[in-house]
Amino acid sequence: MSGTRPSVVAIGGGHGTAVTLRAARCYAGTLTGVVSVADDGGSSGRLRELLNVVAVGDIRKCLVAVAEEDSVLAVAFDRRFDEGELAGHALGNLILAGLIDVTGDLVLGVREAAKLLGACGDILPATTERVVLKAEAAEGTVAGQVAVMGTGDIRAVSLVPGDAQPPPLAVERIAGADQIVIGPGSLFTSVLAAVAVRGITEAVASSAAQVVYVCNLRPQVPETEGFDVAAHVAALARHDVDVDVVVCDSIEGMDIGVTDVSVLDVPLTGDNTLVHSPAKLAQALSGLLA
Repeated sequence: MSGTRPSVVAIGGGHGTAVTLRAARCYAGTLTGVVSVADDGGSSGRLRELLNVVAVGDIRKCLVAVAEEDSVLAVAFDRRFDEGELAGHALGNLILAGLIDVTGDLVLGVREAAKLLGACGDILPATTERVVLKAEAAEGTVAGQVAVMGTGDIRAVSLVPGDAQPPPLAVERIAGADQIVIGPGSLFTSVLAAVAVRGITEAVASSAAQVVYVCNLRPQVPETEGFDVAAHVAALARHDVDVDVVVCDSIEGMDIGVTDVSVLDVPLTGDNTLVHSPAKLAQALSGLLA
């Protein structure tokens, strides 16, 4: 480990990985988020089509999670306009799109946003290319994150183009990590949308880091309807993502099932039982490194 504080990499999508980043900033030395850019709905989807940029919404959420404490700008980043031509757009998405355009580079644009926010970690896209999430399901092939999110009985997901590459710094941070935390978040449309980038999958498999999967609190209908924790782990394994330990909270309604992977089953929610508590998640994740 670097000094007495570990190097932690969080991989996944917006809401879930933002929670992991809030947790990890409590104990990490070097902190990195590797975030999906496959979203094609909402503000991100509109900007993606209008400006020919990758989806920036999940990146925005994760930047806010590592922003300087009590940052007014971080609050503004999540502010959504509700009238006129900007209705539905988050201010941070517009700023990110502008910074990416000015710098001419996705990674540099995000880095400039991180500087503005006084971020305590680096946020990186899982890939620098515009990608489309594709699922093979019982009903056939489904394309686009929003469409996949509304699909059940999913067998596998992939990205188009299949050879989309991650930024070199993402691979470097994964290789040098002490702990890699995957999730929580929607299994197919958020978590695997990031970790299924070929270079990310290979980097995780090659890393000597402890690989942790933080499972959702309950199945997501229809995407993971009927799933238990073991089914989540099996789906990751089908996509060549093997984990060392799963962190879950079976009290909140998801059975563990039968799996060969080590499971840490602990309370992970606070007053709001619908989401993970960053403080409780930090205690669980840091304890795995003790």
